[in-house]
Amino acid sequence: MILVTGGAGFIGGNFVLDWLADSSEGIVNLDKLTYAGNLATLDSLKNDPRHIFVHGDIGDKELVTKLLKEYQPRAIVNFAAESHVDRSIHGPAEFVQTNIMGTFNLLECAREYWNSLEDVAQEKFRFHHVSTDEVYGSLSASDPAFTETNPYEPNSPYSASKAASDHLVRAWFHTYEFPVVTTNCSNNYGPYHFPEKLIPLVILNALNGKPLPIYGDGQQIRDWLYVGDHCSAIREVLAKGKLGETYNIGGWNEKANIDVVKTICRILDELKPRSDGKPYAEQITFVKDRPGHDRRYAIDASKVERELGWRPAETFDTGIRKTVQWYLDNPVWIEGVVSGSYRDWLQKQYN
Repeated sequence: MILVTGGAGFIGGNFVLDWLADSSEGIVNLDKLTYAGNLATLDSLKNDPRHIFVHGDIGDKELVTKLLKEYQPRAIVNFAAESHVDRSIHGPAEFVQTNIMGTFNLLECAREYWNSLEDVAQEKFRFHHVSTDEVYGSLSASDPAFTETNPYEPNSPYSASKAASDHLVRAWFHTYEFPVVTTNCSNNYGPYHFPEKLIPLVILNALNGKPLPIYGDGQQIRDWLYVGDHCSAIREVLAKGKLGETYNIGGWNEKANIDVVKTICRILDELKPRSDGKPYAEQITFVKDRPGHDRRYAIDASKVERELGWRPAETFDTGIRKTVQWYLDNPVWIEGVVSGSYRDWLQKQYN
């Protein structure tokens, strides 16, 4: 049994599905079900006894302690986080509470549980903390990609809160010898992505005849990682990662935002043409850039390949085609997450 936190979110939900498709080992899934948590992602597991869903907060000490005592997991994989930069600008308090204080509580509960284990179980236990490349700050066009030794230079409330949580995890290893590993990933995309992020937002707006909002000049560069590849990397690090180490997980796919959007438009032109025959790219609209918008992220994922033998299976071209096709094939899931409050938020953000 493993404990997964945030397992109804985008990356966590994909990880839970991926894990149970390939393993008989069960999962206790603890998720607060905020706006981005969606149990519909896990519909296929409703009658699967290997999946135990618990609605709750990683900041709830009594609940986390109870779950650890009851289910005796051999590992914790911590996805639970507030993760949207734009929302962190409007409301940073929730990010501080979940990403910093929540991680602190989870670490302390897990450390207490770990200390209670017998020698063999204690030696095998792992705490895997899932983080982001945004903790490293921004790169210029000529800078080398982020490695695990880059200094932390977070530029948004979101990335600052994740940087703080990373530091807590590191400190618990060095101070208490608590068995942790950390992964810092690049921008994920793929199925079940909440449609506030660039790729699902563009797909859905395009299909609904709405503007495709691009911040600034659209030349912000991100390294795009297909979520299925990220899940496979987490499994490798959890199984074979060296205690106390950080592993950068990237897709080796640097793309400017405008190029990502144009690629999506071309795929939609092919798979679901507009009724008027015009290209979806006509809907592209440039909007005011967000405050503190980092110019470029790029991950050097050499370490995880060199030490653990992991490399992404998808190119951007194959992954983005799979992603667009998934959104075309799953209108019911989409309708279930695009609530009135979400539409209100879009209006506020992009107007």
